[in-house]
Amino acid sequence: MSRAALLVLADGRFPAGGHAHSGGAEAAVKAGRITGAESLESFCRGRLHTAGLVSAALAAAAVLGVPPAELDAAADARTPSPALRVAARKLGRQLMRAARATWPSPELDAVAREFPKGAHQPVVLGLAARSAGLEPLDAAYCAAYESVSGPASATVRLLSLDPFDATGVLARLTPELDRVADRAVEAASRALGEGTDALPATSAPLLEIGAELHAAWPVRLFAS
Repeated sequence: MSRAALLVLADGRFPAGGHAHSGGAEAAVKAGRITGAESLESFCRGRLHTAGLVSAALAAAAVLGVPPAELDAAADARTPSPALRVAARKLGRQLMRAARATWPSPELDAVAREFPKGAHQPVVLGLAARSAGLEPLDAAYCAAYESVSGPASATVRLLSLDPFDATGVLARLTPELDRVADRAVEAASRALGEGTDALPATSAPLLEIGAELHAAWPVRLFAS
């Protein structure tokens, strides 16, 4: 195992398509829920402990070997918004292309054939981490970090927020990110024996509602 592979997978320049998505930040900015660094921190904290936790657990479970089809169904059940399901599968398809080029494996090839329109992004993230020789905790950290770094980066563009302030938000959230990653791995370990019902199902209704509204906008900067 090369732990340095985590740096490649988590790098914002990894061609997985995440730069085109705001993680709900664009809708939150328009609704007035994000106006600066303080409200961005609140938004990211809420996202980390809901969507971030779910994504981290799905990714960790994929590394542990929980069947991808079961994880994809679990992700669908935890994503009420059709718009978010579409976005997650588009991101999953793009990440799969990048992962297969970077860490080729028969397992990735098989899942790509099974889900030609894309599996949910956290599931693919976990499979990519597994192919890269990473551990469940690595995948959990990557998914949890993505859940907050995406909105922080998008807000810099949406509000012309000082990048130093946005980075400060991420730094202040790191202790909570540690806890979320640990919780995700614990849940993923239980899922091996108990099934996917053991995975977190924390909800974020405003993210779901915002995604549906955002999908109907005639003009938008981000895809989701």
